[in-house]
Amino acid sequence: MARLPPQGAGRLMVEHGWYLSARERAEEEDDEEEDGESAPLLPPSGSSPPNRGSSFGVSVFNLMNAIMGSGILGLSYAMANTGILGFSILLLIVASLASYSVFLLLNMCTQTAVTTYEDIGLFAFGSTGKVLVAATIITQNIGAMSSYLLIVKSELPGAVAGFLSGDESGSWYLDGRLLLLIASVCIVFPLALLPKIGFLGYTSSLSFFFMVYFALVIMVKKWSIPCPLPLSSAMETLQVSNSTGDCKAKLFHLSKESAYAIPTMAFSFLCHTSVLPIFCELQSPSKSRMQNVAVTGIGLSFLIYFVSALFGYLTFYDKVDSELLQGYSRYLPHDTVIMTVKVAILFAVLLTVPLIHFPARKAVLMVFFSHVPVSWICHILVTLALNTIVVLFAMYVPDMKHIFGVVGSTTSTCLLFVYPGLFYLKLSREDFLSPQKLGACALVIFGVCVGLLSLVLIIFNWIDQ
Repeated sequence: MARLPPQGAGRLMVEHGWYLSARERAEEEDDEEEDGESAPLLPPSGSSPPNRGSSFGVSVFNLMNAIMGSGILGLSYAMANTGILGFSILLLIVASLASYSVFLLLNMCTQTAVTTYEDIGLFAFGSTGKVLVAATIITQNIGAMSSYLLIVKSELPGAVAGFLSGDESGSWYLDGRLLLLIASVCIVFPLALLPKIGFLGYTSSLSFFFMVYFALVIMVKKWSIPCPLPLSSAMETLQVSNSTGDCKAKLFHLSKESAYAIPTMAFSFLCHTSVLPIFCELQSPSKSRMQNVAVTGIGLSFLIYFVSALFGYLTFYDKVDSELLQGYSRYLPHDTVIMTVKVAILFAVLLTVPLIHFPARKAVLMVFFSHVPVSWICHILVTLALNTIVVLFAMYVPDMKHIFGVVGSTTSTCLLFVYPGLFYLKLSREDFLSPQKLGACALVIFGVCVGLLSLVLIIFNWIDQ
């Protein structure tokens, strides 16, 4: 039986025009069980006995799994353009605000008894709010999938070359765009066509472990690359400590590229579309218990992000690439450990993109085809359109920092800061001067100001270039 809304919630649902009778809800649930496209990614809390569910540790892992992704590859570049202390302060602010926005989402979840981000938007601003959240999630997921496929374009040629002997430059199988197209057509698209891809959730877990492994490798390989950086990769055998005067770390630094810092951090900490489903699966769910899960998961992610960014920056200093793996590919092209990292991340990326595609397609069908009967033709066309858009972005966007910058300053800041604060201000009946409402107001102001400022600076940076 589905979870019943609290007293007063039924009236609110009627006001927004989405109240379902018990019979209609049962029929809808039966339809969702038959239709993998509209079924929830995680079952509602009432679908299992009350004594079962995910433990605290498993819930923390699931949340960290939702947080950790391609953003880890761009944080060293953010540190290089803000300085160690500047980066530390900004990363701490973003992590703290992410935790606070989760707190607001949990408050709204207990008030409305809904379990999705889109339905909170529906409660707050009607169908307009739901469509707005869904459209934002679509754009965010397209950006995330594009960033993953950019990794394929930049790293797969190096991984192939690492297994070859001799100079094979100019060969078709070392063309990043061609390899990306082949991988997308042969692997990503067929998997994305599947109506149910729950088994790919295990590969998402593998992706998390590979990112942690990558962070450990960054720490170890800091002493494998000399400083100043060699002019040729033939110097890769030198084992010199980065201690010369030309390689001094900056505590604070400000440049045009600093505009990418907060958007990259927002992109990296976004997990809010997964918070409510994880809350539903939590053993003995309560708001305080889920808040502890969020604080622990975000705190551990902060630690992993900071360590990987710090050692990546202390390896390359001002020469760090916007996609950290490229530096290791350039200076340690045949290193066995780096090769294992490349292969592992490429494997995880190719199998994670279809998993991200699933909620994106679901949102597209809800926004644009809600009144059209679900059919295989519609399913295939939407899948093909989404994959085409993502592949084109990955093929022709020259640098991953552009995806982090644009997506991070728009959709990520909205989902992370603006929407939670705005929805809370709308739904909460507390006095406006209450701490929670003042905090929600500050969250909205911070998200709007930082997002707009970052986006404007990024656009001006493009014009200058």
